[in-house]
This record gives sequence, C-alpha cells and structure tokens, in this order.
Amino acid sequence: MHRPRNVVLVPWLLATVLGLGLGAAPPVPAAEFTLKIATVAPDRTPWAELLARYEKEVEKSSGGRLEVRVYLGGIKGDEQSIVRQVFRGDSLQMGGVSTAAMATVVPDVDILELPYLFDSPEEADRILDGPARPILERMLEAKGMKLLMYSENGYRSFGTRFGFVRRPADLKARKMRSQESEVHVETYRALGASPIGIAVSEVLSALETGVVEGFDNTPLFTFASGWYQAISYYTVSEHIYQPALLVVNKAWWDALPPELQQVLLAPAARLQQKGREAVRALQPALLENFEAVEVKVYRLTEQEKEAFRAATRPVWDRRRASAGPDGKALLDAILKAKQQAPAGAPGGSSG
Repeated sequence: MHRPRNVVLVPWLLATVLGLGLGAAPPVPAAEFTLKIATVAPDRTPWAELLARYEKEVEKSSGGRLEVRVYLGGIKGDEQSIVRQVFRGDSLQMGGVSTAAMATVVPDVDILELPYLFDSPEEADRILDGPARPILERMLEAKGMKLLMYSENGYRSFGTRFGFVRRPADLKARKMRSQESEVHVETYRALGASPIGIAVSEVLSALETGVVEGFDNTPLFTFASGWYQAISYYTVSEHIYQPALLVVNKAWWDALPPELQQVLLAPAARLQQKGREAVRALQPALLENFEAVEVKVYRLTEQEKEAFRAATRPVWDRRRASAGPDGKALLDAILKAKQQAPAGAPGGSSG
C-alpha cells in the first residue's frame, strides 16, 4: 500500500526553529584538511539543516583551512556502515548517527535506549549532558572516536499494518523491523514480537512485501524515510528515547592543530540544543500529517503505557548483566541521576 509522496514536512518550521541564514559562501583558499560527514537523515530534516549550519560555520571560522563535505540520505551507506567508516577514518571522518547504530562498534552505548529509561526529553537532556557524558566519552574514545555533540532522533513509537498496539499482547508473534542492537531486539522479544533486523533503505519494501508487519521509529523519521506509505496505524507509545551523536574519528582529530579542533568544537556547543529543539518542535505537526496520508493515530494512555513498562522492565536487568564495566557504570549513573530532582525543582538544589 503506497501513500502519497507529496507530504509537506513543514520546511518553513525547520528553518525557523534552527534560525538558519544559509547564504552563498565567499571563495576560500585551498583547504589543508577535508572533513567528510555522513548521515542517513534525508534533506529537509533537522539533522540536514543542523549539519548545513555546522558546515558553514566550520569553514568560515577555519578561514578556509577546513573543507567540509556533508553526505545526506544514506549516500554513504546505512547507519552501521557509517559508524564503521568513521571508526576506520578513511572514507569518512565524522558521522551523525543514532546511539543504537553506534552500538555496532561500542555495544554498551545502546544502554541509553533501554525502554522507558527517560521519562521526558528534559530529563534526558539533564542526564546525558551531566553524569552520563564523561562515561560515554570514555567509551567512545576507547574505540577511537570522539563525541562532538548530541542531537536526537526522539521518542520511538509503533507504525504497523495490522492495527494499533494498545497492549503488549498486540505484538505477539508479529514480525517487526528492529534496529540491530541488543536493547532493541530484547525489547521486542519481551513484548512477544519477532524482531527482524533490516537496513533503513530496505524497510519500505519489506513492509510492502510482508517481510515485516511494522516497525518502531519517530514520526519525523517515519515521514522522512517514506515508511508511512506502507502502514495504516501509528501508536504513540514513546517506548524508547533515542539520542543521536555527532562523532569524529579520534586519530584524525588528534592530527588537527589545536586551533582547528576548537573550530570544530565551538559550533557544536552552540548547536547541540538547537538540534534537539528542532526535532521536538516538529512533533505536533507530524502527528497531524498522519491523518493527511490516511494513517490512523492512537496515543497510549498512562495506564496502557504502564503495561509496556512492566513487560519491558526485565530488559534493563538483562542488559546490565551483559554490559561491560563502563556500560554498568553508565546505567548506574543514569539511574542515580533519575532519583535526584533537577536544580530548581522541588527537592532539588538551586545551586
């Protein structure tokens, strides 16, 4: 079942929330270094706009010493391939990927995607930017990569051909496309589904041919990838919060002069929260867009969500048991921080 392809993804909103002002860049001298960045995010998405802004600022601030080339829409391969290329540092030096994809090389990173781990985007920001970050940086650097900034894919929910997913039992024996990380596979198994790992570029055809009956992803990616064309139902379960990472090959980074390292760091610090806010600002309009393409939407009640939390809670314990020392430290730091009220909140310190 194909859906119309001319869905408006509100590009004016993307430009507004990111505050873009992308004009023609002046001529620059021959670059000393070339930085190739890849992502599976298509054009006209927050990732694409954020990387365009990053490219412009880096080239300008470097005085032309750095040339940045951005490859969108999976031109350089799926997310797992991008991670491996950045890991090698030959064909790509930087990648914008989900944490589940990063688990291809740094397995314990997928702990960040445990089901119902973060209760809100604000909680995720507080913990990821705070106690989780130094542990995550250590994990990445041990594998030859450096974290420059976060963005996000957002909260993942269920898109299906067969009906709404109101109870865990609705997924029993259903063939669901899964990212190839331990957390995603175990989450589906805990819900009774049959997870099938399929690359992003092959999901639409897999849905159309019945190889899988559904998937979980964000409203933004569901539209940007075209997967909405092959589903009839979207259940807002928000069962996994998925961060995204902009990472650079550390050997390539270490070879840069310190002043160029700072050029790469400076816009990352400024753009990180803008990227998150851009994704979040699109959510209401995207959910409304489902109706325009004849995809029915249902939001789980808190009581219904509680059934999914209970069914998937054992995934936390199993994942902790399989994690290495840094993975265990990461999960422990997150759980400890969840028990602490943020600064300025009731019970928290105002600092």
